[in-house]
Amino acid sequence: MHQLGDINDRSIKGESDYVWSLKDINFEVNEGEVLGIIGRNGAGKSTLLKILSRITSPTTGKIQIRGRFASLLEVGTGFHPELSGLENIYLNGAILGMKRKEIDKKLDEIIDFSGVERYIDTPVKRYSSGMYVRLAFAVAAHLDSEILMIDEVLAVGDAEFQKKCLGKMQNISKNEGRTVLFVSHNNSAIHNFCNQCLLLDKGLLLGKNDTEMILREYQILQKKMSNDSLIDRKNRGNNTLTFKDFSLKNPDGLNNCIDPLKVVVLSISYEMKTNHFEKIRIDIGINNLLGERIAWFSSDLVPNFKLSPSNLEFQFKSLPLVPGEYTISLYCENNGEVADWIEEMGVFEIMDLNYYGTGKNVGQDKSKILLDLIN
Repeated sequence: MHQLGDINDRSIKGESDYVWSLKDINFEVNEGEVLGIIGRNGAGKSTLLKILSRITSPTTGKIQIRGRFASLLEVGTGFHPELSGLENIYLNGAILGMKRKEIDKKLDEIIDFSGVERYIDTPVKRYSSGMYVRLAFAVAAHLDSEILMIDEVLAVGDAEFQKKCLGKMQNISKNEGRTVLFVSHNNSAIHNFCNQCLLLDKGLLLGKNDTEMILREYQILQKKMSNDSLIDRKNRGNNTLTFKDFSLKNPDGLNNCIDPLKVVVLSISYEMKTNHFEKIRIDIGINNLLGERIAWFSSDLVPNFKLSPSNLEFQFKSLPLVPGEYTISLYCENNGEVADWIEEMGVFEIMDLNYYGTGKNVGQDKSKILLDLIN
C-alpha cells in the first residue's frame, strides 16, 4: 500500500518525499484560556500556529475560529518593510478590521509600550530584530483582538522586555478575558503563565491537559531523549575532544543519586583526537527540568588546571539543591573553538533527606537551593 507521507522524525531517513508536519491534531481552546504549546525543535509548534493564523492552509481537516485574532510569529511576519513603524501600526489595525479612530485611541499606548518612539517614522527594514519584535508585540497585544497567538519570537527581545511582555499577556488574559496561545521553549514561563498545555512530538499530539501534568510528560520525554546514544547527536563541535559519559555521586553513594549534604564527585569521560590543547576550557551547567540554569562551573576557576587523557574529576563539598531531578550540560572549548557541546547530556537526582529535620520539604517552585541553617 502506498504511503502518502512519513512521520515527521528528523533523526531517521524516510521512505517518502513527503512528511506530515502535523497529523491527527484535534483540540479545542475555550474563551479566556491561556494555552501553552510545547515540544522539541521540529515538533510542529510553529506550523500549528501558522495554520491557526491562516498563513498556511492544512492539507486535510478544518479549523474553526470565533473572534478576531492577532499573531506574532517569525520576525518579519505581518509588517511591510518599506513602511514606517507608524504606518505598520495602522496597516495591522486595518487588517484586523479596526477603524482609524479606534487605532488612534490605542496609538500612544502602543508606541510607549514598544519603546521605539524615536524611530516610529523610520521604515522598519532599518530596525534591529529586537526593535522589530518590540513594536510587533506592542501592536499585537494592544489592538482589539479576542485571540492572541505568540511564537518563540519573544526570545529575540532582552530579559526586561520579555518580562514586560509576559506581564502584558497575563493582564490581557485575566483582566480582559482574551484567549492566548503561547509557543515557547521556556518551560518556566509556560509554567507560570499557562493554565492548559499541548505537548507535540514529531507532528503528533501527545496530550492536552493542565500545565503541571503536561510539563511532567515533557520531562519524561526529555529524559528518554537524553538517554539515547550520544554518538547519534550531530554537530557537537570540531571533535578534537568528544564527551562520552558522566557520573555524579557521593563517595559512598549511587551514580546520579546525590545526598546534598555530602561531598559530590563529578566524573567526566571523553575521547581526545589530538594532543594539541593550548587553551582548554570545560564548563558544566546544571539546569532544572524547566530548563532554568541553576548552577555553573568552569575549569577556568581551577588553579593550574590540567587535562588528563581520558577522564576528569571535580570534587565539590556539597550540592545543596532542592530535592528533585536535574539535567547536566557539558561544554569544551579548545583554543577558542568549540570542541564539544552537549545540552542535557543526562539526568541526575537530588535525594530528599529531610534536610531541616522537620519533615517538611522545600519545593522547586519555592527555591532553587537549600539554605544552610545554623541552629
